[in-house]
Amino acid sequence: MTQVDETQAGVNSGDVEQGGAGQMLEVLHEEGAERLDRVLARALPELSRSRVQDLIKQGHARIVGKDSLSPSDKIQPGTRISLLIPPAAPPEPQGEVIPLAIVHEDADLVVLDKPPGLVVHPAGGHETGTLVNALIAHCGDSLSGIGGVKRPGIVHRLDKDTSGLLVVAKNDRAHRKLAAQFADHGRTGPLERAYLAICWGAPDRPRGTIEAAIERSSHNREKMQIVAPGRGREAITHFEVIETFAHQGQAVASLLRCELETGRTHQIRVHLAHRGHPLLGDRLYGAGFKSKTTHLDDTSREALGALGRQALHATLLGFEHPADGEVMSFESEPPADFARLLDALRAMA
Repeated sequence: MTQVDETQAGVNSGDVEQGGAGQMLEVLHEEGAERLDRVLARALPELSRSRVQDLIKQGHARIVGKDSLSPSDKIQPGTRISLLIPPAAPPEPQGEVIPLAIVHEDADLVVLDKPPGLVVHPAGGHETGTLVNALIAHCGDSLSGIGGVKRPGIVHRLDKDTSGLLVVAKNDRAHRKLAAQFADHGRTGPLERAYLAICWGAPDRPRGTIEAAIERSSHNREKMQIVAPGRGREAITHFEVIETFAHQGQAVASLLRCELETGRTHQIRVHLAHRGHPLLGDRLYGAGFKSKTTHLDDTSREALGALGRQALHATLLGFEHPADGEVMSFESEPPADFARLLDALRAMA
C-alpha cells in the first residue's frame, strides 16, 4: 500500500529546480520494488504519468540519501518520497474573450456547442481567435494545470467548419480519463458520437457501415485518403439515411446520421466521398461535384452558397463523467445555416 500525506502547501523551495510556491506531498511506498514514476503516478491519480516523469526530471522528487532521481529508479518498500508540485504555469496561449455556447460546465469539464468557423486549437495560420484562446479566458483560475500549464485539455476536435458538441477537460485527471474513453471509441464504455451530414445523392441502402483505413495524403497534406488494408489507421463509420431530397424526380441529396466507431481526421468527409457521396459544401473532398448544384432549385442553391462550408454537424455526444462515473448525454440542433439548407432541400419539388 502507498500512503500520501500533504505536509505543506504554499512551500517556498529555493533548493529545487524551478521551485517556488507549490504543494509538497510525502509518499510512503510500502509495496514491492517498483519504478519511481509508477509509484508516484499510482499514488497521485490527479497527475498523468508524463507529468510525474517531468516533475522527477526537473528535480522535484526527493529521497533521503539520494542527490538525484530518474523516473526509472527502483524504489524499495518503506521508502518515503517527497514531491513538490509547483503551481501551474500561466496559460499558453493567451486568453481571448470570444462568445461561447456553454451547454454544461463543472469543476472538471466544459461541454460546448462549437459554431462553424471556429478553429479548435492554435496552429500555423491560426495562432489567435481559437476555441483554446476562448476557453482560457472563460475558465480562468478553474484550469488546474494540464501538464503543468493552465490550459484546457482537448480530447477530441471538430474541423474548423464543422459545428456541434465538444467536451474539454479542465484538469489533468479529467483529461486523462476522457482521453482514454475517446481512444477506446466507446467499444467498452458509454462514449457516443453522432453527426448529421447532408451528402450528394442517395446511398444504395438505408443504413450501412463504411470500413476503410485512412492516412494523410502525400500529395496534399491538408487531405486524408483511403488506403489499402495494412496501411493507415483503422476507420469505421456507421450511417443511416434519415431523408432523401429529390428535384424533378431525381434524388439529389440525402440527410444522414453518422456514428463514429473510430475518430480519425476528416473521417466522415473522406468516407462519404470515397462512397461517391461527398458532403454538400465540402470544397476539399467534393470539389468534383460542383456541377451537381445545377440539380438544385434556386432556393437550395442559394442556401448552399450561404452555408459556405461542409454540411456536417456534431449532434450527439455522450460519455462517462471522469470524476463520478455518471453517464452524460447531450444533443444539439443544427445551426441556422445548416437548418436553412435542410428547409430548402425539403421544399424542392
